[in-house]
Amino acid sequence: MDILSLVGLTLALVAIVGGSIAKGSGVDALWNGAAFVIVVIGTLAAALLQTRLKVFLHAMRILPWLFSAPRIDTEETIEKLVSWSQIARKEGLLGLETLAEQETDAFAGKGLQLLVDGTEAEAIRNILEVDLSAKEQFDLQGAKVFESMGIYAPTLGIIGAVMGLMAVMQNLAEPDKLGPGIAAAFVATIYGIGSANLFFLPVSNKLKNSIQSQTAYREMIVDGITSIAEGENPRNIETKLRGYLL
Repeated sequence: MDILSLVGLTLALVAIVGGSIAKGSGVDALWNGAAFVIVVIGTLAAALLQTRLKVFLHAMRILPWLFSAPRIDTEETIEKLVSWSQIARKEGLLGLETLAEQETDAFAGKGLQLLVDGTEAEAIRNILEVDLSAKEQFDLQGAKVFESMGIYAPTLGIIGAVMGLMAVMQNLAEPDKLGPGIAAAFVATIYGIGSANLFFLPVSNKLKNSIQSQTAYREMIVDGITSIAEGENPRNIETKLRGYLL
């Protein structure tokens, strides 16, 4: 569980709700059905128009990474790669065959199988880097769905405010309706700017950071496996891979 994400979302709610209460507007002033429809439904519509269904569904699948990103244990993986290099040095690459079948990480398992099959180091690197790049780009497309929603939401908020003010202008002959009408019009702006800056854009950036960490982790695996294929000394492999530790 990513505590910072939970704290961040909690503080975002406190900032909006608490701010409204502190300013004397109260919680009720933050709710407006028309503004919600214009901003939230409009933002979703804009995102759907620009996104392929496969990418949009993937964006929803990786959203939980906000709180629980895929597990990455760089130290443990370095130890595993070094042990593989020691086995390859003592028993040959075929000594890794059983380990390749037991490996739970699909990416590392694919690289290990390529080793067992006697694939050249350069070919292993090329194959794994294609997988790595494709996965990274697909994940980034998912993260950018939330980035696009963060771009559209403020504009939809302005549209909602303008539409609300248009309704107010139609009731100029009734002064008692002007105050509440103007207040309701600006709720749409709060929805748009608030959701963009307190949810959509931060979520997109958090997901991108997670993707970057996963990519660096897989790059380390590629370096480790190709080093084994090249017959490097296990101690040298360990020294090289420890450069990935932060």
